[in-house]
Amino acid sequence: MLKRLFWFLVGLAAGLVIASKAQAYVRSHTPRMAREFVLGPDQDNVTLRTLGSLIEDFQQYRTEKETEMNASYAEKFGRR
Repeated sequence: MLKRLFWFLVGLAAGLVIASKAQAYVRSHTPRMAREFVLGPDQDNVTLRTLGSLIEDFQQYRTEKETEMNASYAEKFGRR
């Protein structure tokens, strides 16, 4: 179990380092207009915007699924 956790954390750290190096490379080797087209005008907060969008999508899916499950439960066991 500890080996798996160790290798998971090593992979996570390596992924973060590679992602940050790739982002720095893209920033230094592409023209400003191309970067703004791909990453948007607020290039300093791309990671935070992406993470925020992922959390928002997850919350939306969670509420939809919860509503669906509640309706199914109510239909099966609830109001008659």
